Amino acid sequence: MSGKKKVPMRKCVGCQEMKGKKEMIRVIRTAGNEFMLDATGKKNGRGAYLCPDRECLKKAVKNRGLERSFKQAIPDEVYESLEKEMIEIETG
Repeated sequence: MSGKKKVPMRKCVGCQEMKGKKEMIRVIRTAGNEFMLDATGKKNGRGAYLCPDRECLKKAVKNRGLERSFKQAIPDEVYESLEKEMIEIETG
């Protein structure tokens, strides 16, 4: 048996690339239909993954990747708050 651990892979809803779960940012929809970034990856809610890059967020907006993942329309203010949170993570 090999000693390597299996790395969970997730697809970015922006660029459609498969990457390791730990490299990505999880966007969740809570039970109260609230959208937020989940840096820990452990919060409850329906999740979709994005690369930690604003270009991928722009692609997700353009191709409606998040809307397809959550099967509902997403208000513009949600995208704006996600972009602000992403800027904070990038500047960290």
